[in-house]
Amino acid sequence: MKIRELGVRAACTLGAAAIAAVMAGAPTATAVPTTDAPPSSGSSTTTTPPFTTPNTDGCPQKTQPPPPVDTSEVPAPGEPTPSALPVPSPAVGGDRMSECGVVLPKGAPPLPADISATSWMVSDLDTGRVLAAKDPHGRYRPASTIKVALAIVALRTLDLNTVVIGTQADADVDGTRVGIGPGGRYTNRQLMQALIMCSGNDAAHAIATQLGGDKAAVAKMNDVAKSLRALDTRAATPSGLDGPGMSTSAYDLSVLFREAMNIPLFAELIHTEQVDFPGYPANPAIPDDSDHPGFPIANDNQLLYNYEGAIGGKTGFTDDARQTFVAAAERDGHRLVVTLLKADVRPIRPWEQAARLLDYGFALDADDRIGKLPEAGSEAVQPSVPLASPPPRADGSQAEPDRQPHQAARVVTLIGAPLFVMVVLLWIRRASRRRR
Repeated sequence: MKIRELGVRAACTLGAAAIAAVMAGAPTATAVPTTDAPPSSGSSTTTTPPFTTPNTDGCPQKTQPPPPVDTSEVPAPGEPTPSALPVPSPAVGGDRMSECGVVLPKGAPPLPADISATSWMVSDLDTGRVLAAKDPHGRYRPASTIKVALAIVALRTLDLNTVVIGTQADADVDGTRVGIGPGGRYTNRQLMQALIMCSGNDAAHAIATQLGGDKAAVAKMNDVAKSLRALDTRAATPSGLDGPGMSTSAYDLSVLFREAMNIPLFAELIHTEQVDFPGYPANPAIPDDSDHPGFPIANDNQLLYNYEGAIGGKTGFTDDARQTFVAAAERDGHRLVVTLLKADVRPIRPWEQAARLLDYGFALDADDRIGKLPEAGSEAVQPSVPLASPPPRADGSQAEPDRQPHQAARVVTLIGAPLFVMVVLLWIRRASRRRR
C-alpha cells in the first residue's frame, strides 16, 4: 500500500523531530518554524477572504524577491548585504520570457483555476520548449528546491560508497531533519536519499561538510547555476533555509531540474517512494540512552503518489519563500516539468496546482512554445549524453522520451553504417568469385 500524506510526514518530519528531542533530552518535540512542512490546515471559526492569484503584470520581482517576513536574511556581523543580481538583457530563453504576467501560446485555452503560485512555468524536459508560464524570470526564494543544485554538485563530486559518520552539528541544524544522529554511519548514497526524498537539512549539512563546508558548497552551487545560465539564482545556504541574497526563478528552477535529470541516480531517487535509513548508537552524554534503530523514510512529494505518470520532484517551504515545488511527469512519451514559486496551500495544495498545470501542458499542441531552456551544462558540453530515462510505468513498461534531431541522426548512423559495410563486403565477395 502506498504511503499517503500523513504517513510521509510522519516518516520524514515527526519521526525525525522525536529523535531530535530524545537526543536533546527534551520530553516533547518542538516544532521548528522554518522547515519544509506546510502550515496546519486545522479547523477555524473565522471566515477567510476569497483567494486571488497575485498579480505580477507590473514586474514587482524583476530584480529581487519580496521583502522578508523575518530576520533570516540579515547578514552576519561584518558580512556585506548582497546586491541584486544583474537582470540579463535580452532575457534568457527568448523575448517572451521577459514578460511578467501570464505568458501563453497564441490561441491557448484558459488556465486551470485555483493556481495560487505567484510564479510558475511548464516546460518540456526533453526538448527544452517552454509551454506556459507566469512571471518566468521573476525572482523568488527557492526554499528546499535549491537542494536540486546541491544534488548536482554532490552526485558529480562525491563517492557514493564513502561512509560518513554523523555529527552533533548535523543533528542540530534548523528545519526539516531526516534523523541523522552522532556516531551513525551513513553512505553518501543514503545521504542523497535523505536529501532528495525527505529534504533532510541534516543530510544537506553532512554533504556540504564533505564539499568544504557551507560556504564552499554554496559557491559550487552558484557556479553550477551560472554555467547553466540560471542567472536569477543565488544560493545562500546548502539546504534552502533563507539567507542573505537567496534567489531563483521559475525559469531557473526548470533549468536546474533538467540538468539534474542528466544524472541517473537523481532520476531514480526522485521516483523512489520509501527506503530504510540507518539508526545511530546511544549517546554517552545522555543518561540511560540506548541504541537508536534504523527506520523507513518516505518521499515527501505527494504528486508521486497521486498523479498518473509522475516521475518525481522536490518540495520546499520556508516562512519567506512560502510553498515551492518542482516536479516532472510523463504522458504518451512526453515529459513535462512544472515549477511553482511563492505558492500557498489554498485553495488547493501545491502538488494539486502542479497536477493541474501538467494537465494543461499535456493538452497543448505539440508545437506550442513561448520560449526555450538554454543549451548549457551537460547538453552543451556533451550533446551525445541523453537525459536520464523516465522510470518504468506502473505496468513495468518503459516510456520513451522525445528524441532530439541529433539523437535521431545518431541512431540512423549507428544502425545504418554497419549495414552499409556488410553490403559492400558482400558485393566485393561476389565480384571476387566471378573473377575466379
